Amino acid sequence: MLGWFFFILAGFFAVLGTFGVLFMPDVYSRLQAGALSGTTAVVSLLIGSIFWVDPGPLTGRLVVLLLFFLVSSPTATHIIGRYAWRERIVPWRGPR
Repeated sequence: MLGWFFFILAGFFAVLGTFGVLFMPDVYSRLQAGALSGTTAVVSLLIGSIFWVDPGPLTGRLVVLLLFFLVSSPTATHIIGRYAWRERIVPWRGPR
């Protein structure tokens, strides 16, 4: 039961992130929308999988995968954002 909740939550965040990437105005906003919702969706999916499987070695592997993703996803997002900044991609300032 709790696993299904996290699976549905993961789907919600994945769809929300898709809309964020499609409708945000610049690369930095799109990067934030995609990374934040993507990380939340994958973390919810992995937590749901932990509740779904029987306790044992697979649960430990899922926890390790969860911790790896929590470290690597923000790091990759930072690297992409820093590259965009170094390439002098200007952030969106809004309508004037």
